Amino acid sequence: MKIGMLGTGMVGQVLAVKLTELGHDVMIGTRSVEDAKARTGKNSWGQPEFGDWYKEHLQIKVGTFAEAAAHGEWILNGTTGHGTLPALRSAGPALDGKVMIDISNPLDFSKGFPPFLSVTNTDSLGEQVQRDFPNVKVVKALNTVNAYVMVAPKSLGNGDHTLFVCGNDAEAKTKVTDFLKHEFGWEQIIDMGDITNSRATEGLLPIWIRLMGVLGTPMFSFKVVK
Repeated sequence: MKIGMLGTGMVGQVLAVKLTELGHDVMIGTRSVEDAKARTGKNSWGQPEFGDWYKEHLQIKVGTFAEAAAHGEWILNGTTGHGTLPALRSAGPALDGKVMIDISNPLDFSKGFPPFLSVTNTDSLGEQVQRDFPNVKVVKALNTVNAYVMVAPKSLGNGDHTLFVCGNDAEAKTKVTDFLKHEFGWEQIIDMGDITNSRATEGLLPIWIRLMGVLGTPMFSFKVVK
């Protein structure tokens, strides 16, 4: 499948590599290809900046947000919370009619660490995305785990943990659920309902951030037991 991966950070990098290994034709989208390729060194999380990463992954295509959206049969949104809506607006009508896995979280680091949610309780970033792009089949998923867990759930407890999806389009959710199971190996996926449930899944991020500090690692997940 042709996939447009929006975002050049760790999420975009990890997902693009895994999807390419699985045989998908991936194009990463960014605001400025030239600026992205010029970034070198390490970011604030100690991860390689995109320019250095890309030198090791030249088989992956890079384009603008609009070019990546046009390339993809499906879209994966891995942009940062504050950059999500501007990035999608840059992608434009090429998004229309497509399934979008929305991985973004509305984390605001403007007051330092830990971040707070810039939208919560009565709204969510997932809902804002769906409202702004009514012709896109938005499925919120993968936003409650680290990028490396996203693509390798069995690296934790042999996969014995839970992922959540939500969205307004039932067929799109079924397709995304099947994709996550067959491509990445997720076994426990709970359909939370419509896109308003992004309020709940995005709302897990404050405890996720603090757990990362307590555990000293981002390699953990949630498990629902009943």
